[in-house]
Amino acid sequence: MHPPLPEELLDAWDEGRCVPVLGHQVLNGITDPQGNAMPGDSNSLIIAMNQGRPMAPKLMYEFPRAAMNIELKKGRKAVTRFLDQTYRDTEWSPSDLHRKLSQSGLDYVIDLNRDTQLQSYWQHTPHLLVVGVARIGGGSERYRLFQHDGHGYQAVKPGTEDTALPVLFKPVGTPLPESLYVASDADYVDYLTELMGGFGMPPFLKEKRKGRQYLLLGLRLDRDTPRMLINDIVYGAGRPTGWACMPNPTPKEARFLRRQGFELLEMNHEDCLDALLAEVPTHA
Repeated sequence: MHPPLPEELLDAWDEGRCVPVLGHQVLNGITDPQGNAMPGDSNSLIIAMNQGRPMAPKLMYEFPRAAMNIELKKGRKAVTRFLDQTYRDTEWSPSDLHRKLSQSGLDYVIDLNRDTQLQSYWQHTPHLLVVGVARIGGGSERYRLFQHDGHGYQAVKPGTEDTALPVLFKPVGTPLPESLYVASDADYVDYLTELMGGFGMPPFLKEKRKGRQYLLLGLRLDRDTPRMLINDIVYGAGRPTGWACMPNPTPKEARFLRRQGFELLEMNHEDCLDALLAEVPTHA
């Protein structure tokens, strides 16, 4: 039996101040009709992108590095085509964890994956979708904003959105309603620079995040990219910044979490979410 969850976490969840942040491990157990696992972590993404073969050791370090290599050799469209085929054109089994989250009355979820599980569960639920983009022309913003009316998405301009709707923030992209991805090293350099400067999310979301606390679910922080994303996304958080479900953290992960103000919970994300929903089933 796992230790009880911190009272501060229960209170933050009950009061709607706690924002789930989904990492690649929440995709565990999702398969295609042939039983192949959905790629989510760097290694599985790289191998899938390279037709089932590992790449050179220096490229295997992290997916953005490998994606940059493919982009330089075959063009940006090759990376987009791979991500579309993986996350848009492949039939995946439904995820129980995403279903539970979608039914929890949350008003803000951050998903650091490129899959469409939450979008599928919210296909009849009005919401706002904020998608990170990189290297676009005509402005400094590094996001696209879509509003779902319960039937489909429509692109909206900042300032015209219904800010009362729940928000799904997908910083590194999604294939729906458009193929928009932050994938290669060049993408991340551009996106993270603008995110740090305040141009990676719309003004209403910068207000919405003030004083929020975050629950990291299935997210490992042993590589630079997720640490940089978290560093900028949780800007303006309350105290503690939040909680991280992370069994057996590395010393680097533990140091980063302490520095950022996260409390470490050495339990897996599924047990944490189940315990949380048992204590606080839904939001008002």
